[in-house]
Amino acid sequence: MAAPRFAQRVGRIPRLLALLSTYPDGLTLHDLAARFDTDATTIREDLTTYLELESWGWSFDIFRRSVIEFTVPEGSPDPDDPDDPDDPDDPDAAIVVRVVSDDPFGLGVENLSAGDLGVIYTAGLALLDVEPDDTDLAAALEVISETMYGEQPAAPHRLDRNRFVAPLMDARSEHRRVRILYSNTWREHVDHRIIEPLRLLQTHRGWEVDAGPVGPEGNLRTFLVSNVRDVEVLDETFDPPDDVEARLQRQRRTTTVRLELAQDARWAAHMWAEEVHVVAEDETSFEADLELLPPVGGRVGLIMLASGPDTRVVEPTSVLPEAVGMVEELLRHHEG
Repeated sequence: MAAPRFAQRVGRIPRLLALLSTYPDGLTLHDLAARFDTDATTIREDLTTYLELESWGWSFDIFRRSVIEFTVPEGSPDPDDPDDPDDPDDPDAAIVVRVVSDDPFGLGVENLSAGDLGVIYTAGLALLDVEPDDTDLAAALEVISETMYGEQPAAPHRLDRNRFVAPLMDARSEHRRVRILYSNTWREHVDHRIIEPLRLLQTHRGWEVDAGPVGPEGNLRTFLVSNVRDVEVLDETFDPPDDVEARLQRQRRTTTVRLELAQDARWAAHMWAEEVHVVAEDETSFEADLELLPPVGGRVGLIMLASGPDTRVVEPTSVLPEAVGMVEELLRHHEG
């Protein structure tokens, strides 16, 4: 499975610039595509989208003029001229991309705000989780880090909890079963499970894997990679369900629960909900609609523990039995 699209797009830019800086005359989009194992259209979209995202507040006019340019060599058909009689079937075939500045990282990166650099750096680290042996990406991240802190940084490294992302993605692409040692979020025990990884994605909680086998009620399971203690990719293969996309979509379907919480528990709402929409608040508490993934009652229970006894479930109250059961079980465990 590929890395998240955002991480791919942003994380690839420093490597594109690093490669182009070694070719004064530039490279064609097809050459770049071959180097990055993709197609010319994708490379062109990555570069132009990155340069034109003015809504992010970046100095793209300066960045585009001073760092890279798209050119068509003299005598080549112009792919952007509809009146050119030699208009090529492949509009990207003749386009050459080259670095104009002698220091693309110095100029391009320094034109960005600290917030923008943080976004790029975070996306790059996510890509490094997927491609841990990519030395070019690691070097580009060092440049960004040095720009932010003004000194030579330590080499970027993946968080230890993310070390299993790459083998899980390989297993997903090869349809191989995986034995994991997992610390259950909803219960106190750690146990071995054999899973069939179907999708990995990053959320605000970190990397998560949606996996089979399909349960008796037609459901999949979601595991936090940070809770995985060990991974063994097996030789056994599996066939994804025919309706895998529909099942994955249902796996991420949320339920709206309205809660009244203490203000100092806002972090818990954002931790366990996919979205938080505040509908009313005062200095001590707030009421919000939370979009929660299954197990809904379990997530409500964890939020209740963080918020304290003043937590109130406004609607639907049907989640209360599971939520209260979760609270009681965790309290018993910690008291013991």
